[in-house]
Amino acid sequence: MELDKFDHAILAALQRDARASIQAISEQVGLSSTPCWNRIKRMEREGVIQGYTVRVDPHAVGFAEQVIVQVTLESHTEDTLDAFARELAAIPEVLEAELISGDYDYLLRIAVRDTRDYERLLREKLYRIPGIRHSKSSFVLRTLKDEQLPLAPPAPPRKARARRT
Repeated sequence: MELDKFDHAILAALQRDARASIQAISEQVGLSSTPCWNRIKRMEREGVIQGYTVRVDPHAVGFAEQVIVQVTLESHTEDTLDAFARELAAIPEVLEAELISGDYDYLLRIAVRDTRDYERLLREKLYRIPGIRHSKSSFVLRTLKDEQLPLAPPAPPRKARARRT
């Protein structure tokens, strides 16, 4: 789906405040309400907008610690990767799971209440997943940056410069 400057502006406005009214968004992006609404609905249908959510302070709801876990699997067959993904999906504390390149296969972001809670999660859930060869855990000490996508209008096409011979 091609996105123009208005689509990018709408997405940026929604990332800042998904509860903003259509009127407020349309004023921010320079469109009237109906075209703005139509663009939002089109982006929802096309899957550009995947949903609306609320950002919750983890500490306020008892999840004082976040852990980054790097995981290496024994094998890399489709069955192993699919089984691992299914097992992770069943663990609510696993907030993100990324298949990555490099020394490890997966990077997980996990929310826990404290170190004892993490130890329990390892014993009762993570280490019971078949096929894990190795894991390495790092506790997040402080989050320095946690941003939305850096949406900007697409750059105009660059004109090719003539080469001198």
